[in-house]
Amino acid sequence: MSNEKTTEDTTTTAPAKDAPALVKKIGLTTYIVRVHFSKTSKETMSDKIKRMLKNEI
Repeated sequence: MSNEKTTEDTTTTAPAKDAPALVKKIGLTTYIVRVHFSKTSKETMSDKIKRMLKNEI
């Protein structure tokens, strides 16, 4: 038997108001994550993810 707490993945997209949002419920807590992107950025999302991964190693 494991003592790990299992969570149900209920990730959904919320209706757009000001910015796109992801809603994730873990246990009794609901997390709402809003995302936004800079219109002046010269870095693509792929470039950003690669940079972040590189910085972690």
